[in-house]
Amino acid sequence: MKILQRYFFVNISQAVAFVLVAFLGLAAFMDLTQELPSVGKGGYQFQHALLYVLALVPGNIYRVMPVAALIGTIYTMAQFAQSSEFTIMRASSMSTRMAAMMLFKIGIVFVVITFIFGELITPRTAPLAERIRLQAKGATLSAEFRSGMWTKDTIHAGGAGGPITGSRFFNARQIRPDGQLVDVRLYEFDNNMRMRALITAAGATFSGNSTWRLQDVTETQFSNSRTLRAPGEAAVSGESIQARYGQDTASVATRKLPTLDLVSEITPKILSVSRSDPERMSANELAVYTRHLAENRQETERFKIAFWKKLIGPLSIFVLMALALPFGYLQTRSGGVSLKIFVGIMIGVSFLLIDSLFSHIGILTTWPAFLTALAPSLLFLLLAIGALRWVESH
Repeated sequence: MKILQRYFFVNISQAVAFVLVAFLGLAAFMDLTQELPSVGKGGYQFQHALLYVLALVPGNIYRVMPVAALIGTIYTMAQFAQSSEFTIMRASSMSTRMAAMMLFKIGIVFVVITFIFGELITPRTAPLAERIRLQAKGATLSAEFRSGMWTKDTIHAGGAGGPITGSRFFNARQIRPDGQLVDVRLYEFDNNMRMRALITAAGATFSGNSTWRLQDVTETQFSNSRTLRAPGEAAVSGESIQARYGQDTASVATRKLPTLDLVSEITPKILSVSRSDPERMSANELAVYTRHLAENRQETERFKIAFWKKLIGPLSIFVLMALALPFGYLQTRSGGVSLKIFVGIMIGVSFLLIDSLFSHIGILTTWPAFLTALAPSLLFLLLAIGALRWVESH
Protein backbone atom coordinates (compact mmCIF):
# COMPACT_ATOMS: atom_id res chain seq x y z
CA MET A 1 0.00 0.00 0.00
CA LYS A 2 2.95 2.33 0.56
CA ILE A 3 4.01 1.83 -3.05
CA LEU A 4 0.49 2.64 -4.22
CA GLN A 5 0.40 5.72 -2.00
CA ARG A 6 3.69 6.92 -3.46
CA TYR A 7 2.41 6.24 -6.99
CA PHE A 8 -0.70 8.34 -6.33
CA PHE A 9 1.36 11.11 -4.77
CA VAL A 10 3.87 11.38 -7.62
CA ASN A 11 1.25 11.41 -10.37
CA ILE A 12 -1.13 13.82 -8.64
CA SER A 13 1.69 16.16 -7.58
CA GLN A 14 3.03 16.35 -11.11
CA ALA A 15 -0.42 17.06 -12.53
CA VAL A 16 -1.22 19.69 -9.87
CA ALA A 17 2.15 21.39 -10.40
CA PHE A 18 1.54 21.55 -14.17
CA VAL A 19 -1.96 23.03 -13.72
CA LEU A 20 -0.68 25.46 -11.07
CA VAL A 21 2.08 26.76 -13.36
CA ALA A 22 -0.44 27.21 -16.18
CA PHE A 23 -2.81 29.19 -13.94
CA LEU A 24 0.03 31.30 -12.53
CA GLY A 25 1.26 32.10 -16.03
CA LEU A 26 -2.23 33.17 -17.06
CA ALA A 27 -2.68 35.29 -13.92
CA ALA A 28 0.75 36.91 -14.37
CA PHE A 29 -0.04 37.72 -17.99
CA MET A 30 -3.32 39.38 -17.00
CA ASP A 31 -1.64 41.34 -14.18
CA LEU A 32 1.11 42.50 -16.51
CA THR A 33 -1.44 43.54 -19.13
CA GLN A 34 -3.16 45.73 -16.54
CA GLU A 35 0.16 47.37 -15.62
CA LEU A 36 1.33 48.13 -19.16
CA PRO A 37 -0.73 51.37 -19.50
CA SER A 38 1.12 52.75 -16.46
CA VAL A 39 4.60 51.97 -17.83
CA GLY A 40 6.49 55.14 -18.76
CA LYS A 41 4.49 57.39 -16.45
CA GLY A 42 6.79 59.04 -13.94
CA GLY A 43 9.55 56.66 -12.92
CA TYR A 44 7.46 53.54 -13.48
CA GLN A 45 9.31 51.36 -15.98
CA PHE A 46 8.77 47.89 -17.42
CA GLN A 47 11.13 46.30 -14.87
CA HIS A 48 9.02 47.76 -12.06
CA ALA A 49 5.92 46.21 -13.61
CA LEU A 50 7.68 42.84 -13.77
CA LEU A 51 8.74 43.09 -10.11
CA TYR A 52 5.19 44.05 -9.16
CA VAL A 53 3.71 41.06 -11.00
CA LEU A 54 6.35 38.76 -9.49
CA ALA A 55 5.49 39.93 -5.98
CA LEU A 56 1.83 39.03 -6.63
CA VAL A 57 2.65 35.40 -7.48
CA PRO A 58 2.43 34.07 -3.85
CA GLY A 59 -1.06 35.52 -3.52
CA ASN A 60 -2.09 33.93 -6.80
CA ILE A 61 -0.76 30.57 -5.59
CA TYR A 62 -2.95 30.83 -2.50
CA ARG A 63 -6.05 31.62 -4.57
CA VAL A 64 -5.70 29.02 -7.33
CA MET A 65 -4.24 26.10 -5.35
CA PRO A 66 -7.65 24.53 -4.51
CA VAL A 67 -8.75 24.60 -8.17
CA ALA A 68 -5.33 23.34 -9.32
CA ALA A 69 -5.61 20.45 -6.84
CA LEU A 70 -9.07 19.63 -8.19
CA ILE A 71 -8.08 19.68 -11.88
CA GLY A 72 -4.77 17.87 -11.28
CA THR A 73 -6.49 15.12 -9.31
CA ILE A 74 -9.24 14.78 -11.93
CA TYR A 75 -6.61 14.47 -14.66
CA THR A 76 -4.75 11.76 -12.73
CA MET A 77 -7.90 9.79 -11.90
CA ALA A 78 -9.10 10.07 -15.51
CA GLN A 79 -5.73 8.75 -16.72
CA PHE A 80 -6.00 5.85 -14.28
CA ALA A 81 -9.50 5.09 -15.57
CA GLN A 82 -8.48 5.31 -19.24
CA SER A 83 -5.59 2.89 -18.78
CA SER A 84 -7.74 0.64 -16.52
CA GLU A 85 -5.21 1.08 -13.72
CA PHE A 86 -7.89 2.15 -11.27
CA THR A 87 -9.97 -0.90 -12.17
CA ILE A 88 -6.97 -3.14 -11.45
CA MET A 89 -6.39 -1.36 -8.13
CA ARG A 90 -10.01 -1.96 -7.15
CA ALA A 91 -9.77 -5.59 -8.21
CA SER A 92 -6.71 -5.83 -5.94
CA SER A 93 -8.88 -5.10 -2.88
CA MET A 94 -8.51 -1.30 -2.84
CA SER A 95 -11.80 0.08 -1.52
CA THR A 96 -13.24 3.54 -2.05
CA ARG A 97 -12.41 4.38 1.55
CA MET A 98 -8.76 3.42 1.01
CA ALA A 99 -8.57 5.55 -2.15
CA ALA A 100 -10.16 8.48 -0.32
CA MET A 101 -7.66 8.11 2.52
CA MET A 102 -4.75 8.20 0.07
CA LEU A 103 -6.12 11.38 -1.49
CA PHE A 104 -6.58 12.82 2.00
CA LYS A 105 -2.91 12.25 2.85
CA ILE A 106 -1.84 13.88 -0.40
CA GLY A 107 -4.23 16.76 0.27
CA ILE A 108 -2.50 17.45 3.59
CA VAL A 109 0.64 18.43 1.66
CA PHE A 110 -1.30 20.86 -0.55
CA VAL A 111 -3.15 22.32 2.46
CA VAL A 112 0.12 22.96 4.31
CA ILE A 113 1.63 24.63 1.22
CA THR A 114 -1.48 26.80 0.84
CA PHE A 115 -1.40 27.83 4.51
CA ILE A 116 2.28 28.78 4.21
CA PHE A 117 1.62 30.98 1.20
CA GLY A 118 -1.54 32.46 2.69
CA GLU A 119 -0.29 33.15 6.22
CA LEU A 120 3.45 33.69 5.90
CA ILE A 121 4.39 34.77 2.39
CA THR A 122 1.46 36.66 0.84
CA PRO A 123 0.99 39.12 3.77
CA ARG A 124 4.61 40.20 3.18
CA THR A 125 4.79 40.17 -0.61
CA ALA A 126 1.45 41.97 -1.20
CA PRO A 127 2.55 45.16 0.65
CA LEU A 128 5.94 44.85 -1.05
CA ALA A 129 4.23 44.81 -4.45
CA GLU A 130 2.30 47.99 -3.64
CA ARG A 131 5.44 49.64 -2.27
CA ILE A 132 7.38 48.84 -5.47
CA ARG A 133 4.57 50.24 -7.58
CA LEU A 134 4.04 53.43 -5.60
CA GLN A 135 7.71 54.23 -5.02
CA ALA A 136 8.42 53.92 -8.73
CA LYS A 137 5.50 56.24 -9.51
CA GLY A 138 6.45 58.64 -6.73
CA ALA A 139 2.96 58.29 -5.25
CA THR A 140 1.73 57.74 -1.72
CA LEU A 141 -0.44 54.96 -0.37
CA SER A 142 -3.44 57.22 0.14
CA ALA A 143 -3.09 59.28 -3.02
CA GLU A 144 -6.28 57.88 -4.52
CA PHE A 145 -8.43 59.16 -1.61
CA ARG A 146 -9.40 62.82 -1.73
CA SER A 147 -9.39 63.29 2.06
CA GLY A 148 -6.70 60.72 2.88
CA MET A 149 -6.90 57.75 5.22
CA TRP A 150 -9.48 57.72 8.03
CA THR A 151 -9.69 55.49 11.07
CA LYS A 152 -10.99 55.66 14.63
CA ASP A 153 -9.66 54.72 18.06
CA THR A 154 -10.44 55.34 21.73
CA ILE A 155 -8.78 57.73 24.17
CA HIS A 156 -7.59 56.26 27.47
CA ALA A 157 -6.70 58.16 30.61
CA GLY A 158 -3.12 57.69 31.78
CA GLY A 159 -1.93 55.80 28.70
CA ALA A 160 -3.15 52.85 26.68
CA GLY A 161 -4.48 50.81 29.61
CA GLY A 162 -6.52 53.41 31.51
CA PRO A 163 -10.27 54.01 31.50
CA ILE A 164 -11.85 55.26 28.27
CA THR A 165 -12.39 59.01 28.33
CA GLY A 166 -13.42 59.58 24.72
CA SER A 167 -12.84 58.76 21.07
CA ARG A 168 -10.53 60.04 18.38
CA PHE A 169 -10.91 60.25 14.60
CA PHE A 170 -7.54 59.81 12.93
CA ASN A 171 -6.94 61.32 9.48
CA ALA A 172 -3.73 61.26 7.44
CA ARG A 173 -3.75 62.91 4.03
CA GLN A 174 -0.78 60.85 2.85
CA ILE A 175 0.89 57.65 3.99
CA ARG A 176 4.33 57.14 2.57
CA PRO A 177 5.62 53.67 1.67
CA ASP A 178 8.01 53.80 4.68
CA GLY A 179 5.03 54.23 7.04
CA GLN A 180 5.47 57.94 7.77
CA LEU A 181 2.28 59.99 7.90
CA VAL A 182 1.97 63.39 6.21
CA ASP A 183 -0.56 66.13 7.03
CA VAL A 184 -2.20 64.56 10.07
CA ARG A 185 -5.45 65.70 11.67
CA LEU A 186 -6.86 64.34 14.93
CA TYR A 187 -10.40 65.09 16.11
CA GLU A 188 -10.90 64.20 19.78
CA PHE A 189 -14.31 63.85 21.45
CA ASP A 190 -15.40 63.05 25.00
CA ASN A 191 -17.81 60.26 25.92
CA ASN A 192 -20.77 62.52 25.12
CA MET A 193 -19.34 63.18 21.64
CA ARG A 194 -18.45 66.79 22.44
CA MET A 195 -15.41 67.92 20.52
CA ARG A 196 -12.60 68.63 22.96
CA ALA A 197 -9.48 68.95 20.81
CA LEU A 198 -8.28 69.40 17.25
CA ILE A 199 -4.66 68.48 16.60
CA THR A 200 -2.92 69.08 13.29
CA ALA A 201 0.64 68.02 12.47
CA ALA A 202 2.84 68.23 9.42
CA GLY A 203 3.96 64.63 9.89
CA ALA A 204 3.99 61.67 12.26
CA THR A 205 6.40 58.82 12.86
CA PHE A 206 5.65 55.71 14.91
CA SER A 207 8.18 55.34 17.74
CA GLY A 208 6.87 52.10 19.24
CA ASN A 209 4.89 51.28 22.41
CA SER A 210 1.65 52.61 20.88
CA THR A 211 3.21 56.06 20.53
CA TRP A 212 3.28 58.40 17.54
CA ARG A 213 5.66 61.35 17.47
CA LEU A 214 3.96 64.28 15.77
CA GLN A 215 6.03 67.05 14.18
CA ASP A 216 5.15 70.75 13.77
CA VAL A 217 2.02 70.45 15.90
CA THR A 218 -0.88 72.85 16.38
CA GLU A 219 -3.19 71.81 19.22
CA THR A 220 -6.55 73.49 19.82
CA GLN A 221 -8.32 72.65 23.09
CA PHE A 222 -12.06 73.26 23.53
CA SER A 223 -12.87 73.46 27.24
CA ASN A 224 -16.29 73.59 28.91
CA SER A 225 -16.88 74.94 32.39
CA ARG A 226 -20.16 73.06 32.71
CA THR A 227 -19.87 69.76 34.59
CA LEU A 228 -20.89 66.99 32.23
CA ARG A 229 -23.18 64.22 33.38
CA ALA A 230 -21.69 60.75 33.03
CA PRO A 231 -23.40 58.31 30.67
CA GLY A 232 -26.27 56.56 32.46
CA GLU A 233 -26.51 59.18 35.20
CA ALA A 234 -30.00 60.44 35.97
CA ALA A 235 -30.98 63.70 34.31
CA VAL A 236 -30.98 66.85 36.39
CA SER A 237 -34.30 68.67 36.51
CA GLY A 238 -34.41 71.34 33.85
CA GLU A 239 -31.32 70.09 32.00
CA SER A 240 -31.65 70.71 28.28
CA ILE A 241 -30.52 68.60 25.34
CA GLN A 242 -28.03 71.34 24.50
CA ALA A 243 -26.51 71.13 27.98
CA ARG A 244 -26.11 67.38 27.70
CA TYR A 245 -24.99 66.97 24.11
CA GLY A 246 -24.29 70.42 22.67
CA GLN A 247 -20.82 71.76 22.12
CA ASP A 248 -21.32 74.76 24.47
CA THR A 249 -17.62 75.65 24.44
CA ALA A 250 -16.57 78.08 27.16
CA SER A 251 -13.03 78.74 25.93
CA VAL A 252 -10.61 77.84 23.18
CA ALA A 253 -6.86 77.51 23.72
CA THR A 254 -4.34 77.02 20.95
CA ARG A 255 -0.67 76.14 21.27
CA LYS A 256 2.09 75.24 18.84
CA LEU A 257 4.67 72.56 19.61
CA PRO A 258 7.67 71.31 17.63
CA THR A 259 6.86 67.71 18.62
CA LEU A 260 4.14 65.91 20.54
CA ASP A 261 3.98 62.27 21.62
CA LEU A 262 0.54 60.76 21.05
CA VAL A 263 -0.55 57.48 22.64
CA SER A 264 -2.93 55.71 20.28
CA GLU A 265 -4.26 52.24 19.56
CA ILE A 266 -3.60 52.95 15.89
CA THR A 267 -0.33 51.37 14.78
CA PRO A 268 1.37 51.13 11.36
CA LYS A 269 0.19 47.52 11.24
CA ILE A 270 -3.45 48.57 11.64
CA LEU A 271 -3.03 51.33 9.05
CA SER A 272 -1.49 48.91 6.56
CA VAL A 273 -4.27 46.40 7.22
CA SER A 274 -7.02 49.01 6.89
CA ARG A 275 -5.98 49.85 3.32
CA SER A 276 -5.32 46.24 2.27
CA ASP A 277 -7.53 43.82 0.44
CA PRO A 278 -8.82 41.29 3.03
CA GLU A 279 -7.98 38.51 0.58
CA ARG A 280 -4.27 39.42 0.86
CA MET A 281 -4.21 39.64 4.65
CA SER A 282 -3.21 36.89 7.07
CA ALA A 283 -5.65 35.45 9.60
CA ASN A 284 -3.68 37.14 12.39
CA GLU A 285 -3.93 40.55 10.70
CA LEU A 286 -7.65 40.04 10.13
CA ALA A 287 -8.15 39.07 13.78
CA VAL A 288 -6.27 42.16 15.01
CA TYR A 289 -8.13 44.53 12.72
CA THR A 290 -11.53 42.96 13.45
CA ARG A 291 -10.91 43.38 17.18
CA HIS A 292 -9.94 47.01 16.61
CA LEU A 293 -13.14 47.66 14.61
CA ALA A 294 -15.30 45.93 17.23
CA GLU A 295 -13.76 47.99 20.05
CA ASN A 296 -14.58 51.15 18.11
CA ARG A 297 -18.11 49.97 17.25
CA GLN A 298 -17.49 49.78 13.53
CA GLU A 299 -18.74 47.26 10.97
CA THR A 300 -16.78 44.00 11.21
CA GLU A 301 -18.82 41.48 9.19
CA ARG A 302 -16.71 41.69 6.03
CA PHE A 303 -13.50 41.07 7.93
CA LYS A 304 -15.01 38.28 10.05
CA ILE A 305 -16.02 36.45 6.88
CA ALA A 306 -12.56 37.01 5.39
CA PHE A 307 -11.00 35.66 8.62
CA TRP A 308 -12.98 32.42 8.55
CA LYS A 309 -12.43 32.03 4.81
CA LYS A 310 -8.71 32.33 5.49
CA LEU A 311 -8.91 29.40 7.90
CA ILE A 312 -11.41 27.26 6.00
CA GLY A 313 -10.31 28.07 2.43
CA PRO A 314 -7.24 25.80 2.31
CA LEU A 315 -9.28 22.96 3.84
CA SER A 316 -11.55 23.09 0.79
CA ILE A 317 -8.74 21.25 -1.01
CA PHE A 318 -9.86 18.07 0.76
CA VAL A 319 -13.42 18.57 -0.50
CA LEU A 320 -12.41 19.26 -4.09
CA MET A 321 -10.03 16.30 -4.19
CA ALA A 322 -12.83 14.09 -2.85
CA LEU A 323 -15.00 15.43 -5.67
CA ALA A 324 -12.32 14.32 -8.15
CA LEU A 325 -12.32 10.71 -6.89
CA PRO A 326 -15.50 9.62 -8.77
CA PHE A 327 -13.76 10.39 -12.08
CA GLY A 328 -11.62 7.30 -11.51
CA TYR A 329 -14.73 5.14 -11.72
CA LEU A 330 -15.82 6.53 -15.08
CA GLN A 331 -14.64 4.43 -18.01
CA THR A 332 -13.54 5.75 -21.41
CA ARG A 333 -17.06 5.43 -22.78
CA SER A 334 -18.13 8.06 -20.23
CA GLY A 335 -15.92 10.61 -21.96
CA GLY A 336 -12.25 11.16 -22.68
CA VAL A 337 -9.68 12.78 -20.44
CA SER A 338 -10.14 16.18 -22.09
CA LEU A 339 -13.89 16.15 -21.40
CA LYS A 340 -13.31 15.24 -17.75
CA ILE A 341 -10.77 18.02 -17.38
CA PHE A 342 -13.28 20.45 -18.86
CA VAL A 343 -15.86 19.28 -16.34
CA GLY A 344 -13.24 19.76 -13.60
CA ILE A 345 -12.58 23.32 -14.72
CA MET A 346 -16.30 24.06 -14.65
CA ILE A 347 -16.55 22.61 -11.14
CA GLY A 348 -13.61 24.72 -10.01
CA VAL A 349 -15.06 27.90 -11.50
CA SER A 350 -18.43 27.09 -9.93
CA PHE A 351 -16.80 26.67 -6.54
CA LEU A 352 -15.08 30.06 -6.79
CA LEU A 353 -18.29 31.76 -7.91
CA ILE A 354 -20.39 30.17 -5.16
CA ASP A 355 -17.73 30.99 -2.57
CA SER A 356 -17.78 34.64 -3.67
CA LEU A 357 -21.60 34.63 -3.75
CA PHE A 358 -21.87 33.36 -0.18
CA SER A 359 -19.38 36.03 0.97
CA HIS A 360 -21.60 38.79 -0.44
CA ILE A 361 -24.77 37.17 0.93
CA GLY A 362 -23.15 36.90 4.36
CA ILE A 363 -22.43 40.64 4.37
CA LEU A 364 -26.01 41.52 3.34
CA THR A 365 -27.70 39.13 5.78
CA THR A 366 -27.26 38.21 9.44
CA TRP A 367 -25.70 34.81 8.78
CA PRO A 368 -22.86 33.88 11.13
CA ALA A 369 -19.46 34.53 9.51
CA PHE A 370 -18.29 30.98 10.24
CA LEU A 371 -21.31 29.44 8.52
CA THR A 372 -20.97 31.81 5.56
CA ALA A 373 -17.35 30.73 5.02
CA LEU A 374 -18.11 27.03 5.56
CA ALA A 375 -21.27 26.75 3.43
CA PRO A 376 -19.61 26.39 -0.03
CA SER A 377 -17.32 23.60 1.19
CA LEU A 378 -20.24 21.79 2.83
CA LEU A 379 -22.28 22.09 -0.36
CA PHE A 380 -19.52 20.60 -2.52
CA LEU A 381 -18.81 17.92 0.11
CA LEU A 382 -22.41 16.75 -0.17
CA LEU A 383 -21.98 16.78 -3.96
CA ALA A 384 -18.83 14.63 -3.66
CA ILE A 385 -20.56 12.11 -1.37
CA GLY A 386 -23.53 11.90 -3.74
CA ALA A 387 -21.25 11.42 -6.76
CA LEU A 388 -19.31 8.62 -5.04
CA ARG A 389 -22.51 6.78 -4.11
CA TRP A 390 -23.80 7.14 -7.65
CA VAL A 391 -20.66 5.75 -9.35
CA GLU A 392 -20.45 2.87 -6.86
CA SER A 393 -24.08 1.89 -7.47
CA HIS A 394 -23.64 2.05 -11.25
